[in-house]
Formats: sequence, C-alpha cells, structure tokens
Amino acid sequence: MHGIGNDYIYFDCFEEELPDPEKLAVRLSHRHFSIGGDGIVLLLPSAVADVRMRMFNADGSEGKMCGNAIRCVGKYLYEVRNVKKECIRVETLSGIKTLKIFARDGVVCSVTADMGRAELLPDNIPACFEGERVVSHPLIVGGTSYLVTCVSMGNPHCVLFGEDPDHIALEKLGPLFEHHPAFPERVNTEFVEVIERNVLKMRVWERGSGETWACGTGACAAAVAAVLNGYCDKDADITVKLKGGELTIRYREEEVLMTGPAEFAFRGEVEL
Repeated sequence: MHGIGNDYIYFDCFEEELPDPEKLAVRLSHRHFSIGGDGIVLLLPSAVADVRMRMFNADGSEGKMCGNAIRCVGKYLYEVRNVKKECIRVETLSGIKTLKIFARDGVVCSVTADMGRAELLPDNIPACFEGERVVSHPLIVGGTSYLVTCVSMGNPHCVLFGEDPDHIALEKLGPLFEHHPAFPERVNTEFVEVIERNVLKMRVWERGSGETWACGTGACAAAVAAVLNGYCDKDADITVKLKGGELTIRYREEEVLMTGPAEFAFRGEVEL
C-alpha cells in the first residue's frame, strides 16, 4: 500500500506475529532483489485501540510514527478487516492516533489523521540546541551554514526553507543532516520552498530510508515550521506538494491534522 508514493509492505499479524521484523524489513524493502518498499508495517492486536501499528524502515530501524503508513492502516482495517467506523484508533510508539475515514461505496477515499501535538522543545525532539524552540537557527552542515527549524511529530524533523528543492543535491545533503551530531537519534530533513501563502513544495530525506516520494510526518513538520516562520497561517489548510502528490495539513495549538489518500498497490504471498 502507499500514501502518495510512500510505499510500505503491510503484514496482517492479528493471528500470528512475524519474527525478526528488523531483518525482514531490510530483506524485503530492496527495490531490485525483493518486493521493494520504504519499509514494512505490522498490524497487530491492541488492548487500547482498534489496531497496533509497528513500522520498520528499509534499514531495519523501527520508527515511532509514519503519517502515510497510518492512513493506509486505516484503509486496511476499514476495507479488509471490516472495521466500519468513521473514527479508527491506532496504537503507535508515539501514542494513540485517531483516524477519520472518508469512504464511498465501501472504499476509503481519504483519511484525516490527528497526529497529536507538535513538540518544539529541543530536549524532546531530540536536538542539541539551547532554548525552548529551534526556529530559523543557524546550523553548520558540510561546511555551510543553514537556518533550520526543528519539530518532532513523534519522530525528529529538521526543516529548511529556500530554493526549489528539485535543485538540491539531496543524495549528498540528506545523509549529512541525518547523521549530524546535533541530532542524537538521527533526523528526517525537509527541504521546503514557499510557493505562496499556505502552499509549500517539499523534498524529504528520511532517516533509515533515504529520499522518499512523500513523508506524512515530514509534511506536518514543514507546515508547523512554516507557521512558526510566518510563511503560513495557523489553523488554516496548508497544501504541501511532494514528489508523490499533495497532503493537506492544519496546525492547531494542541493537534496537527493531516489529510490525504491511501491506496492498495497489490496483495501477495512471500516465502520467509
């Protein structure tokens, strides 16, 4: 399944959990020698929600949250597991998230995910900066100074505003930000251009996966950072244009709402 090109391999583990998902993520995510994907997602029983979600990046590291994947989890539960609810609760490592399902004739068209509160305190991101917020703060990466804004949406993000991100050497810059000592747990990095008021264009380098066509938490972080820097309006629909499509983000004081599609790619069997 994929959310605007951010694709994961999903395993229904309600009856039987998969052993060694970290190794499985590395093996199956390879684009040339296996199924291919940005990682794998396990759907498991939950005692506190409709489902428990675990996500593993292509390098085997476990992520606390994934915005595009969680929308696909909602679609799977609604269409395949027959959880016919307008609101579906998903347990993640970053807490319980609520999904609002928009369906037509039994098919999920789009999903709005309440991604929770944007975390701005550096210690909680985590990011090694002083003060209560990191907004347009200089950071030297690869010998060049950049102005960065840091946000956590359940995982750490570093947002930069500037030129058209299509012109950025992301393969070179992405790893330099991901492994920068200012980010003890590595970081997802968003390179953002402000197209107009409340419209952003973004490329993303995800820790553990490299460049992906879309990143839901990254789009949320970019929207929050844009509001903090005065480029976008709070409590307004912000369009984030990514390589794989568009997401709509609304940043409120206590929550960030993300709306976008979720699509099936194919179903199959794999021999483990």
